Amino acid sequence: MKTTLRLLSMCVLLLSANVHAQYNPQRYPVIPKPQTLLPFSGNFDLSSNAAIVVEHKSLKKECHLFLRQAQELFNLRFNFGKISGNEPCIFISYDSTGLPPEGYELYINRDGVNLYGTKAGIFYGLQTILQLIQPGERAGTFMLPSCSIIDYPRFTWRGMHLDVARHFFTKEEVKSYLRYMAMYKMNTFHWHLTDDQGWRIEIKKYPRLTSVGAWRKQTLIGHFSEEPDRYDGIPYGGFYTQNEIREVIRYADSLHITIVPEIEMPGHASAMLAAYPHLGNFDVKYEVQGTWGVFNEVLSPSDTTFEFLENVLTEVAALFPGKYIHIGGDECPKTEWENSMFCQNQIRKFALDGEKGLQSWFITRIVKFLDSKGKKAIGWDEILEGGLAKGAAVMSWRGEEGGIAAAKAGHNVVMTPGSHCYFDYYQSQNPGEPLAIGGYLPVEKVYSYNPVPQVLNADERRFILGVQANLWTEYIPDFRQVQYMIFPRMCALSEVAWTRSEIKSYQPFVGRLTAHMNTFDRMKINYSKSIFEIIPRFEKTEEGFLLHLSTYSPLGEIKYNLNGDSVQHTDAVYTGPILLKGGESVSAVVLNGMQRLSPGYAQKFKSHQAFGKSVTLKKAPSPNYNTGGAATLTDGIIGRRPWTGAQWLGWWGDTCIATIDLGKESTIGFVEISVLHDPGSWIYFPKDFQIEVSTDGQNFVKAEQSKRQPEYASLQKRGIPLVRTQARFVRVTIIPENEIPEGQPGAGHPAWLFVSEIEVL
Repeated sequence: MKTTLRLLSMCVLLLSANVHAQYNPQRYPVIPKPQTLLPFSGNFDLSSNAAIVVEHKSLKKECHLFLRQAQELFNLRFNFGKISGNEPCIFISYDSTGLPPEGYELYINRDGVNLYGTKAGIFYGLQTILQLIQPGERAGTFMLPSCSIIDYPRFTWRGMHLDVARHFFTKEEVKSYLRYMAMYKMNTFHWHLTDDQGWRIEIKKYPRLTSVGAWRKQTLIGHFSEEPDRYDGIPYGGFYTQNEIREVIRYADSLHITIVPEIEMPGHASAMLAAYPHLGNFDVKYEVQGTWGVFNEVLSPSDTTFEFLENVLTEVAALFPGKYIHIGGDECPKTEWENSMFCQNQIRKFALDGEKGLQSWFITRIVKFLDSKGKKAIGWDEILEGGLAKGAAVMSWRGEEGGIAAAKAGHNVVMTPGSHCYFDYYQSQNPGEPLAIGGYLPVEKVYSYNPVPQVLNADERRFILGVQANLWTEYIPDFRQVQYMIFPRMCALSEVAWTRSEIKSYQPFVGRLTAHMNTFDRMKINYSKSIFEIIPRFEKTEEGFLLHLSTYSPLGEIKYNLNGDSVQHTDAVYTGPILLKGGESVSAVVLNGMQRLSPGYAQKFKSHQAFGKSVTLKKAPSPNYNTGGAATLTDGIIGRRPWTGAQWLGWWGDTCIATIDLGKESTIGFVEISVLHDPGSWIYFPKDFQIEVSTDGQNFVKAEQSKRQPEYASLQKRGIPLVRTQARFVRVTIIPENEIPEGQPGAGHPAWLFVSEIEVL
């Protein structure tokens, strides 16, 4: 009977409407894009407060958020009830026939709306209806455009993470975060509850975890890479009671969101150790950290520690009904274990492969305990090191390699690489952006991600559960900043997580996204307008560089000035590329009449002998940090700090060897190299530099350094004075640190080498 009704709905649409020739993103601004959407002419009028008729009372819960949003955003009030005749209505029916677990079908014509689906599907279908509501022909009226939609998610894990340990957010703010997720059909909330800077969950058996571990005496001011460290001297903290957590869980359940709590171990444990120091490896005083990074103080792999963790996890497992509990497992320094007689005895006793084997043994024991409680463990990709217990899942954050290895070994995987999924990175090149940890992740790059690596075969790909964005909050002190960092990047990720990759396209997505910004404004969400910013692109020519300017803004025009101050409305309209020869300053902005649509573009291009000259690299940079290619090293732009990726080339564990052709034999006496030092991002000042010169590009000799001027170095630049010489070719070799030292993020891994500009003077 239900299937017959669905077929009748489709037939009515086909008989009463003409199919549009083209799909119009502005008319159907649904995010994430449905798997199938057939547009039709005509509209359903909502101005008469149409009724919502549900097939069963239990479905009313699925309507709760929709009703609240419709009233808040449009002042629309829907009536539940029966209809006596042929009055227009929104008819909702539970029907999972032929649909995936979260799927739905939606039919809209001038006579009404029919929504069929699973319970979760009905919830998501109502969010689609909400996004389709548009102003009617008369002021104060609204309508829905006619269409038919068949929709379901690509992935079962569509995740958003929130770190509440570095900065704490209230119960109501967390619920707002969940509401934002639900609007875009995200279904998994990763709640990062513990870390070195604070313990945020009440554990009845261990009250000191919150009375001591939830509070730090002060917080770092500025960026982690700045020296010397500065602190605000203000005590900071907070935590959630178990009753508050139950309230959040109930709210998440009403939005069809599963919560995955994270309890960090064996590293990132300073707050735990401050509360219960006997869990450590040595008899020392611990404190809740007021700065960021990785700390040597880690848990001891003792029976006392396991008893403690098992008691904690027992309470956590009883609170959270979801399948998974996240156990961290990342960035665990081994220094204490190396120097602990007890730990070394454990390694010998259990015939473990050193300290990495000890961590694997530690994680495996926790995985098995959670399994005994009917839960599954999930952790960051470091838990793969030394082997992983059967049934544990992996979050791949250090690129995709961990996820690929886990899938090949038969473990479930959530893809969350920093290159595409770290929403604490900058999303704009604008110097006025609020302080962030570093990196550059614009909306377009988020949207471009495909969570299924091509190297996996069909059988291995089934282990990719989905994708997740992570929001670490070292530099996010309040909830308005949370909003700014996730919007609109979460909209882009929702389409990555929900929509088949072959029907995605960025430009139409931006067209749909503009309609959602009206919703953000109505909801008073503080969101980034970076998608409308000016995008610079450089084209090398014999004379220098051609600077191309573009924007995704569907409104306005680019205006610019050269070697002037900020752009005025009277300045030139950009119509083509600008020739740069070095030393210029360019300012530009997108203007819609008198309205400025986004922050402006402003760049000073340094002048030097190598500006615009050809560069050959012996080894290409990492694909994630190769914007602009080799020409980036002579484009006159000094990379900003904190860093954004577009201004830097990055090598991981490899030497940078760059050969610059000056075009003709010239007198040179100085080489200045802009490099980056940011240990928190695994980026280190190089170990050594070498300069060689040549007149023919074949025979190079080491350049003689001048003794008349002192060589200088900083953590931002290296200036190398030379005995003045004639050369056409300059070869610069930049040698990275071999390995990140213990106690630092990424300890034991190769260091990143970042280079922005090579100036020849």
